[in-house]
Amino acid sequence: MIKRRSFNALNLSLALSLSLLLTACNKSAPLQAQASTPVGQPVPLPLTRFQPSVANGTPAPHIAPVGMAWIPGGEFSMGAADAPDGDEVGMQATRDSRPIHQVYVDGFYIDKTDVTNAQFAKFVHATGYVTVAERKPRAEDFPGAPPENLIAGSVVFTPPDHSVPLNDHFQWWSFVHGADWRHPTGPKSNINGKDNYPVVQVAYEDAEAYAKWAGQRLPTEAEWEFAARGGLAGKPFVWGDEFRPKGKWMANTYQGHFPNSDTGEDGHVGLAPVASFAPNGYGLYDMAGNVWQWTSDWYRPDYYRQLAASGKVARNPQGPDASFDPAEPNEPKKVHRGGSYLCTDQYCSRYMVGTRGKGEVSTGTNHLGFRCVKNGV
Repeated sequence: MIKRRSFNALNLSLALSLSLLLTACNKSAPLQAQASTPVGQPVPLPLTRFQPSVANGTPAPHIAPVGMAWIPGGEFSMGAADAPDGDEVGMQATRDSRPIHQVYVDGFYIDKTDVTNAQFAKFVHATGYVTVAERKPRAEDFPGAPPENLIAGSVVFTPPDHSVPLNDHFQWWSFVHGADWRHPTGPKSNINGKDNYPVVQVAYEDAEAYAKWAGQRLPTEAEWEFAARGGLAGKPFVWGDEFRPKGKWMANTYQGHFPNSDTGEDGHVGLAPVASFAPNGYGLYDMAGNVWQWTSDWYRPDYYRQLAASGKVARNPQGPDASFDPAEPNEPKKVHRGGSYLCTDQYCSRYMVGTRGKGEVSTGTNHLGFRCVKNGV
């Protein structure tokens, strides 16, 4: 089990860990695919432009497990193009996604959708597993914490009824006693009739426990991005160049005025059932928007720079050896990918495929889920 957080992080404005969702986001200029080096020419490293993706030609070693798709693996350009206009707003969404660097991943299977409430319920029924959000924090893990602060719960999006400055996320996030995967927004909520919705309020160890039970694992960040790109090279979105091709909504994101008015123009206010939008080129649903997804990589903002500095193609990178976020150096964090239904160009543009999020490992929210992968051998 991963050690829980310090009392300072518990003190809920506390259990909010400033990063947690901060995943959060910001407005950023559209990422544009840049001209590529001709095939067969030496590739300059570190890269300043996207190269063509080269998928392996090896077929799947066997029939894909139920609900999973075969991803052939291969070499691709990973990361985000410079978006300097975005650096002037909020969280500077793409700085930790630079520079573009070359990566190779072996083939693997991946869930076509995020793990659903029904799937997670089957796991809990079979194992008796209790999620982090359902456990009362232990006094020994939080020395000096007042007993009244040691309560089970999780973080919930609680929008105000009026406009607020976007430089203070405490205006729309709250720690809610009794919020967990069965009660995503608090004890009065439930998941009745929502079997096909993504499970949320899962901490990293919860996702990892499910994956182990299923005979699978969580994807590395590199595997996740290769799969999300669906064979496309350097596109800003998992489906191509335009956010709304021919006016069509392609993902569950936030419309209206963030954070106080979600108009649901894409057909959904809040979470959507999985596979509500068209799949990408590999047949994967919701690789942008709806819920953020855990990956197995520890978070460091300089990791891409480390890989690029080697001057070599990174082969099956597993992430850094340990987490480090200068903003919260004592909080262990894993990388989140994909954005969520709360992403908007007013504040959060991380539904863009090259961008990254981060989250403290024992913190779940009602816009964070996961999907699993399985080795191809």
